[in-house]
Amino acid sequence: MNNFEFYSPTKIIFGKGVENEVGKEVKAWGGKKVLLHYGGKSAIKSGLLGRIEHSLQIFGVPYVRLGGVVPNPRLSLVREGIELCRRENVDFMLAVGGGSVIDSAKAIALGLANPEIDVWDIYSRKKEPKACLPVGSVITIAAAGSESSSSSVITNEDGWLKRGFNTNLTRPKFAFLNPELTYTLPPYQTASGIVDIMMHTIERYFCSGKGNELTDRIAEQVLRNTIRFAKTCLEEPCNYKARSEIMWAGSLSHNHLTGLGAQMDFSAHQLEHELGGMFDVTHGAGLAAVWCWWARYVLKADVNRFVQYAINVWNCILDPIDPEATALEGIKKTEGFFVSLGMPINLSQLGISTLSDEQINELAEKCTFFGKRTIGTLKPLDSGDIKAIYHMANV
Repeated sequence: MNNFEFYSPTKIIFGKGVENEVGKEVKAWGGKKVLLHYGGKSAIKSGLLGRIEHSLQIFGVPYVRLGGVVPNPRLSLVREGIELCRRENVDFMLAVGGGSVIDSAKAIALGLANPEIDVWDIYSRKKEPKACLPVGSVITIAAAGSESSSSSVITNEDGWLKRGFNTNLTRPKFAFLNPELTYTLPPYQTASGIVDIMMHTIERYFCSGKGNELTDRIAEQVLRNTIRFAKTCLEEPCNYKARSEIMWAGSLSHNHLTGLGAQMDFSAHQLEHELGGMFDVTHGAGLAAVWCWWARYVLKADVNRFVQYAINVWNCILDPIDPEATALEGIKKTEGFFVSLGMPINLSQLGISTLSDEQINELAEKCTFFGKRTIGTLKPLDSGDIKAIYHMANV
């Protein structure tokens, strides 16, 4: 097996009604005053926020609220949160929502714990943080896996730059996962989350060099399980079995278990980040719109890897004379699955009218950090490659 390190310290509390115990968990982690961070009105209308507040009150944990997190969470709200928490002497972040809320909470936690650093300098790789305040979460959508990951992504409205940052400092202390909280999600959000789960697994699976056998089998089963239960979640939104399988897959897909011993690629994520920054698209939908074009573009870099994916995930039959045909069938099966979920498979279906050459050049420049990097590992992509993929998806 290839060498690897596995560090996944997040405590998962899974099941029906578990969010009612959040006060106990915050207290156990030493939280003395909490920032209750959330998105819009749904957390309030559903009664979820009230239940969490009640739990905090029972265990004597004071809190302050900060709502308003939007998809592609904004740097301006992160800065507002940092200032609020400084005034209120907050020492614990509690995110109630999905990946955007958790990412925003992580950014606030980094900003508070490193007061000598501007928080955007962390995300733009100018400065390295030394600490992070503790973060916990209550999940309302199965998607990003941010509840157990080292990652967070923030959008800077000045230039509309969307940047991710990875550090084990931000791994949450705990995550409450109650599948019932996802019952009322709109179908589009459910489907977008399912794509995100798959992409977190796939972008580890398509690595340069050979991965570890057991890691591959785990990743393939996470994908197969997600594919199996996805349609049920859309057709029967209150099906606890399906929702629970998808929710657990979301956490496993992004805690690094599905990529041990492999070099992650994450090209599609980088391509989508720039689309999200420029057009504010839903993350999972953006991934669906670009991944199959990336796959076709890099296919020849490792045909055998794509063949293995086609056979082990999609039950394709190997064509011994033309293995590339089998590889392409696996990509087509993935594309067809996205369509069955109601997801876009090109930029026009994503709601982006035909991109101009100028826009594609801007996207590529931002994606390469203005010429300072390539993206991906299966086939490292420079600005020219990135432009080519955007052009392919620009239909």
